[in-house]
This record gives sequence, C-alpha cells and structure tokens, in this order.
Amino acid sequence: MTNSQLELVLVSTPIGHLGSGAGGGVELTLSSLIKGLLDLGHKVIVVAPDGSDLPTGCAQAEIKTIKGIDQPSWQHQLVDAPVIIPNKGVLPRLWDEALELGKTADAVLNFSYDWLPIWLTQHVQVDLFHLISMGHVSHTMTSLISEVACLNPSRFAFHTQRQAQDYSLNSDPIVVGNGFDLGLYQVQLKEEGPIGWAGRIAPEKGLEDAVAVAAALEDRLVVWGLIEDSDYASAIENSAPQGTIDWRGFLITSELQKQLGSCRVLLNTPKWNEAYGNVVVEAMACGVPVIAYDRGGPGELITSGVTGWLVPPDDIRAMTSAVSRVEEINRSACRKWVERFASKEAFAKRVESWIIKNINNRDE
Repeated sequence: MTNSQLELVLVSTPIGHLGSGAGGGVELTLSSLIKGLLDLGHKVIVVAPDGSDLPTGCAQAEIKTIKGIDQPSWQHQLVDAPVIIPNKGVLPRLWDEALELGKTADAVLNFSYDWLPIWLTQHVQVDLFHLISMGHVSHTMTSLISEVACLNPSRFAFHTQRQAQDYSLNSDPIVVGNGFDLGLYQVQLKEEGPIGWAGRIAPEKGLEDAVAVAAALEDRLVVWGLIEDSDYASAIENSAPQGTIDWRGFLITSELQKQLGSCRVLLNTPKWNEAYGNVVVEAMACGVPVIAYDRGGPGELITSGVTGWLVPPDDIRAMTSAVSRVEEINRSACRKWVERFASKEAFAKRVESWIIKNINNRDE
C-alpha cells in the first residue's frame, strides 16, 4: 500500500447535525479533517445526522444524512449511568449506513464518543478507527475503550497524552493532536481589549471561575458559546456584578474569530480533563494569549511565558494574577505555535499516517 488515494468514511457525532454547534469541538475537528484529507487527494464520504451540511470548501466530499433522534451526551449523565439508545435513535442508523459504505471503503473513522461504534470494532469485518474525543466521563465508556483498545491498539487515537492517560492501555497511545483551517483565523496584534471566554455553557466548563476573575478585576468578560444548561447560566449571571458578563452566544467560526481576536486574553477554566482544548488553539490562531488551568489537554498546548500562562487547577487567585502579565506575551508567537503544530495540513497528515500504517500492516 502506498500513499495513493484512499476512500474514507467519516462518521460524525450523533449529537446534533453538523453546523448546529451541539456537537461541540467534534464538529470543528471533523470539518478541519475533511478539508485536510481532500487536500491530500483522498475520497471522503461523511455520514452525519439529518440537517448536516459540508463545511465551506468541501464540495468534493460526499455526505450521507440520516434521520433519527439525537443520542444523549455522556457529558450530561452520571458517571455510572447505563448505555441509553433512544427509540428511533440516529446512532444505530448512522452505523447501518457507515458499515454498508465500509464494505468497499479503505477505512471507517469514528468521531462519536459512544458505546455502539466502539463495541462494533471486534464484531465486524470493516476496518474501524476511532478518534476518541473525551477523557473519562463514564465508567462504562472508559472500561469499554480500555478493553477494546488493548486488543486493537492501532485502531484508537487520542488528541493528547493527558487525555489518553484516562484509559488503561497496554501500549503507548497514538496521539494525533488536532487541526484547524488557519485561513479562517486572522491575527490581531492589538494588545488592548476585553477578557474572553469560549465554550459550551455547562458546569464542566467552569465559566463561573472566569466570571470571578473578571469581577475581581472589575473588568468585562465576553462569553461565546451554546447555552446547554440555562439554569447554570442564570445562576452565574445572578452571582456576578451587573454588566460583568457580555453574552455573545454561539457564532460560526468566521464571526467568532473576528470577535475573539479583539481580546487581550482568553481564560480557559475546565473542571474536567479536556481531551484537547479547541478554543485555546482558536484564540492563539488569532494571536490571543491564553491563561488556563493546568488540567487536561490545555496543559500540553500552552507554554507559560510564550503563548500564555498555565496556573494550578481551580486557583482563581492565580488566574487573576496572571491576567496582569499578559502584556509579556508576544501575540505573534501564539500564531506561530498553531502554524507549527495545529494546522489542518499537519493534522490530516498525522491521521493519514495512522490509517495507512494500519492498512499496510493488514495487507502484509
């Protein structure tokens, strides 16, 4: 097998259609990879929930849309919750289509963090590959991923080493990072501006800590993201001095990067082990330094004193203090880091190498 054209089936998250924002960072990852794989000359077929659209510039790809009820997110269930697949759920229907396409494709790449596709790995002849999008949030999922990955280590890849450490693996993990279409992000070198925060508005993202930092500095916090938990958002709003939070909602990348780039700093405050940290890289792609808790993926993305600052997890005082040091960061250095490590081209090549290596081993 050489680096000739591959036919690859990419299976999207069953949590919302592509473009809705409900799929969180998986949507951004998938969009970047589609573009990167097309640029490398591969044939790409996307299987996604009904209502999904291909990203701009991906007309060469093919998309199959499937009707069905959204799958519940593991992020919003108890850690010991059982597997739940709704009646008329979209998840099994996505995989009916994916497995049929996989009969003639070179590989099927799964982006959904769900029980069914992981379990299928050992029970079908189609070559399934899994890019795991989260760390430990469910005993059921962690156990299954650990078990199947130990039996099929080459079929699993992770975004960061820290994420992979959540799983019991018997070999070094395959780490592919992530990638972004940098043509969509414009660098802004102006150092003045508000404090920013971006992410899903849900408890595991720790927005209340960023609000506390802004309140302590008597500053304004601009917040972008889909409100998943309205009670949580209201509680934060009521706890802060009036005018502290400037809610901007969920924005498409072109508008988000324009507004994000005008910030003097982005705060990243996860309460859980982030697999990667897309918004961290999006901010740096715009030249914005990031102050983040040294927890999960962001701890591998930020170099203190170069692209921002890492502070101890949950230490609001340390984060508040670090904001005063942001002017020490060269905003151009933030962009250069992203160009070197997180472009869509670099990401697609890492994924391509992972898949081709497995196909070569299979064919020997």
